[in-house]
Amino acid sequence: MIRILLVDDHAVVREGYRRFLERSDDLRVVGEAEEADEGHRLWLQCAPDVTVVDLSMRGAGGMSLLMRIAARAPDARCLVFSMYEDALVAQRALEAGARGYVTKSSQPEVLVQAVRAVHAGGIYLSADIVQRRTAMAEDARRLATLTGKEHETFRLLAQGRTVADIARLLNLSAKTVANHQSQIRDKLGVATPAALVHLALRHGLIESPAPGLG
Repeated sequence: MIRILLVDDHAVVREGYRRFLERSDDLRVVGEAEEADEGHRLWLQCAPDVTVVDLSMRGAGGMSLLMRIAARAPDARCLVFSMYEDALVAQRALEAGARGYVTKSSQPEVLVQAVRAVHAGGIYLSADIVQRRTAMAEDARRLATLTGKEHETFRLLAQGRTVADIARLLNLSAKTVANHQSQIRDKLGVATPAALVHLALRHGLIESPAPGLG
């Protein structure tokens, strides 16, 4: 029997998880919490085999709970079940101590598969996150082809800087910057300013889209 703790701040959602999970004879929910502090207390009290954690909760949030559990028990089996479909968020969750990441847009059966895989000691990622991680890896490969000046030009373009601004900031001619811009678009496979901004956002190179380009 796999004993499960659910940590999610929506009671109706938790009820749905519990009913679905307990359709399987080998799964049983032994505790439910609506925020991170309560989740940590119940984790200590119930000693679940797998803890299913949402990231977006009132208070400290799911990422904090993952780190608290991992600090006390590095081998704890935690599975994130989240609305966030960003590969970077999934990576941060894994670094915080999660053994799996499933998006809430996945089919319900995926959660059961993930619980069993994590309990068995594996790492489980839903298919959409795997696809996004693959795309991120391809993006990273393309970004690595940029020269130092091209990379800095790319970052400044993503911030909404004009060619003239970049030329002044990097002490280059406008023609050189324009050439860099063309090379960047060819190397990265981006055809529009918006696509360039979204690529920079995905890789954490800028904090927010330039006005009008998001």
